[in-house]
Amino acid sequence: MSLAAKLLRTKPIVEAGTDSGLKRVLGALDLTLLGIGAIIGAGIFVLSGITAATQAGPAVVLSFVVAGFACACAALSYAEMASSIGGSGSAYGYGYAALGEFPAWIIGWMLLCEYMVAIPAVSAGWSGYAADGLRAIGLGLPDALTHTPLDPKLPGLINLPAFIIVLVLGGLLAVGAKVSAQFNAIMVVVKVLAIFTFIVAAIPHVTPANWTPFIPPEVIDADGRPHFGINGIFTGAATIFFAYLGFDAVSTAAEETRNPQRDLPIGILGSLFACTALYIVVSVLLTGLVPYTELNVPSPVAHALLQIGAKTTAGLISIGAVAGLTTVMLVMYFGLTRVLFAIARDGLLPPFFAYVHPKTGTPLGSILVSGLVMLVFSGFVPLGRLAEIANIGTLGAFVVVCTGVIVLRRARPDLPRPFKTPFSPVIPALGVLSCSYLMYLLGPHTWIAFGGWMAIGLVTYFLYGYRNSRLGKGVVTPTIV
Repeated sequence: MSLAAKLLRTKPIVEAGTDSGLKRVLGALDLTLLGIGAIIGAGIFVLSGITAATQAGPAVVLSFVVAGFACACAALSYAEMASSIGGSGSAYGYGYAALGEFPAWIIGWMLLCEYMVAIPAVSAGWSGYAADGLRAIGLGLPDALTHTPLDPKLPGLINLPAFIIVLVLGGLLAVGAKVSAQFNAIMVVVKVLAIFTFIVAAIPHVTPANWTPFIPPEVIDADGRPHFGINGIFTGAATIFFAYLGFDAVSTAAEETRNPQRDLPIGILGSLFACTALYIVVSVLLTGLVPYTELNVPSPVAHALLQIGAKTTAGLISIGAVAGLTTVMLVMYFGLTRVLFAIARDGLLPPFFAYVHPKTGTPLGSILVSGLVMLVFSGFVPLGRLAEIANIGTLGAFVVVCTGVIVLRRARPDLPRPFKTPFSPVIPALGVLSCSYLMYLLGPHTWIAFGGWMAIGLVTYFLYGYRNSRLGKGVVTPTIV
C-alpha cells in the first residue's frame, strides 16, 4: 500500500449495537440544552456590544446573521453526518469515514485547538465575574490570586477562580454524562431567564435614533485597519463567530444518546436556531438602548442597563452571564474529552485517553489529562488574542464536515441517512465557501498561532499516530452510528 493510500484509508460504518463502554443516557431535550449551554455565553453578554462598538455599529445584527448563516449550513451538514455516521469523535469521525485517516487527524487536531483554547479563555471571563461578585459582598480576592504570573499588565501568582472552576467541571464530568446534563439544564434555565429579563426591561427604553446610522461609514485606524462600513459587517462576523462555538459539541454525545439518528439532528439544529434568534433580538435592543460607541466595555449588556437606571436587572444579567460562561465551559470540556477518546480509540493517541471508567461510563483518561493541561492554561497562562485561534479551528472543522457530506453522497449513496441536508450539494458548498471566507478574514496573528498548532499536530501524527493506527494494523474500530 502506497503512503497516499495509507493516509487516506477510511473506517467502515456500522449500525448501532457496538458497545463503546459509554452509557446511552441522553435524549433530544438533553442535547438541545447542551447546545444552548455551549452557545450562549460570552457571545451574547460580551461580544455583541464590543463588536458593535469596534467593527459594525448597529449593523452588528447583520454580523450575527452572516455568522449564523455559515453555522446553519454547517449545522445542516453536521445533522446529516451525525445521523448517518455518528460516533463520539464528531467531525473527526466523519472525516475518518468520508475522507480518510490523515484528513481525520487534521480535523481532530483542529477540534482539540477549538476546545483547549476556548475553555481557558472563557474561564478568564468567568473569573472576572466571580471576582467582582466576591468583592461586592466584601470577600474580594487580592490581585495575586486573580492574575496569572505571565499577565503583562499585572502579574500575580495564579488566577484562582479560573483554576477552581475548571477543576470543578472536570469532577462533574467524571461523575457521569447524565449528571453533567442535568447541571447544564439548570444553568441554561438561569441564563435564558436572564436574557428574557433583559429583553423585557430594554424594550420600553429603546431609542430608535441610536440605530442611525445603521451601517456607520468606514474609518481607518492608526494601524491601517478598516472599521465599520460594509467590510465591518463581515469582519465583525468573523470576530463574533466565537459566539457560535459549541453547537458542534452536541455531536460528540452520539455514543451517549439513546436514539442518535433522531435526537442528534434535533439537538444540533434546535439549539443553533434558538440561539441565533436570541442573538439577533439582544443585539437589536442593545444598540437601541445606548449609542454603539459606548459598548466597548467588558460587560456591555449590564453597562447598557445601568445607563437606563435598571440596576437590579443589571445584577440579574451578571448572574446570567456567570451561568452562561459556566455551561459554555462544561459542554466544551465534554466535547474535548469525547474527541480525545475517539482519537485514542483508533490508536492515533496513547490508549490512556480511551480509558472508560467501568462504573461511571465516562472517558476518565481524557478528562484527567485534558483537565491538567487546562488547569495550567487557566491558572497560569494568559491567552489574550490567541483565543481567536478557537475560531479558526472550528471553521476548519466546519469546512471538512460540509465537504464530507458532498463526498459521501457520491461515494456512499446507499448509506442510510435518517436526516438529509436539504438542497445538497448547494447547502454544503455554501458552508464550505462561507466558513472559508470567515477564516480568511481572521488576522495574521491568528494564522501564525494556528500554523504553529498544526505543525505540532503533524509531528505528533507521524511520530505516533501513523505508526500506531489500529486501522493501519488491520484492527478495525468501526464508526458507531
